[in-house]
Amino acid sequence: MNRIDEKFNKLKAERRKALIAFLTVGDPDMETSEQAIYTLQDEGADLIELGVPFSDPAADGPIIQRADERALANGTDIFAAFELAVKVRDNIKIPIVFSLYYNVIVQYGAEKFFADCHKAGIDGLIIPDLPFEESGEITEYTKKYGVYQIHFISPASKNRIKNISQYAKGFLHCILPFDADSLQTLDKTAAMIKNCTDMPVCAVSDRSDNDYIIKLSQHFDGVIISSDIVEAIASGKNKNERIDNLRTKMRDLKSCVMIYE
Repeated sequence: MNRIDEKFNKLKAERRKALIAFLTVGDPDMETSEQAIYTLQDEGADLIELGVPFSDPAADGPIIQRADERALANGTDIFAAFELAVKVRDNIKIPIVFSLYYNVIVQYGAEKFFADCHKAGIDGLIIPDLPFEESGEITEYTKKYGVYQIHFISPASKNRIKNISQYAKGFLHCILPFDADSLQTLDKTAAMIKNCTDMPVCAVSDRSDNDYIIKLSQHFDGVIISSDIVEAIASGKNKNERIDNLRTKMRDLKSCVMIYE
C-alpha cells in the first residue's frame, strides 16, 4: 500500500485531520531544506509536499514564485530535488510528494522520472498544469511504479468531481476561492464536495488566518499549508533562525487542525 493510503487510514482510525506542509526545495539552500523536512515531521506534519522550483510557476502565488526564484538562483533543479528526497527518505516515515510542472517531467523523460520517483521513495505527484482530462499519458507509469498523481478539484468542478474521484488515488487537492461569499458558504461547499466522493479531500489555505484554517479542518479531511511555511523558512537571517521560525509556525498550525467530530 502506498504511504499516502496508509497515512489517511491511520488518521481516520485516530479521528484526526491531516496537516500537509509545502516547502520549496533549495530555498534558501539545500541544507536548510533538509533540516526543514526533518522539522516538519518532528512538529506533526502528516505529509510533505516538496515544491520543485520552476522558472514560470504560473499556478503559484507571489510568495512561492519568489521562493522559486531564490532556489533557481542557487542552482536547484529536479536532480537536486531527487538527491534530497533520497537523502531524507530513510529518516522520514510520512509520505512525500513532489509538486512540479509537467514540463519538468517531459524534459526528464516520463518513464525514467516515475522510475526514479519510485527509487527515491516519492509517493505522489502534484502537477498543477496537467488537468485530469489530459493525464492519460502518464497513467501507465503511475500504475507501474506506484506513484500517485494527486488530482485537483474545486467547487467549480461540480460534475467533474465524481468522474475525477473514480480514478483518483491518495487524496483530492481542493482549491477554494478566497472571497467573503465563499467563506459564508464554506459548509455548503464542503458538503457538496464530500457528497460527490468518498476520497479524502484536503483544502489549500494560503491565508495567514488561524480561524480560516480551523474552519477548513472542520469541513475537510485535511489542510494544505504552503505560503505560511515558505515565509517562515524565508524569514530568518540564518539556518537556525529559519528552522526556529518554522518550528514556531508549525506548532501554531498544528493547534488549528481539528479532530473528527
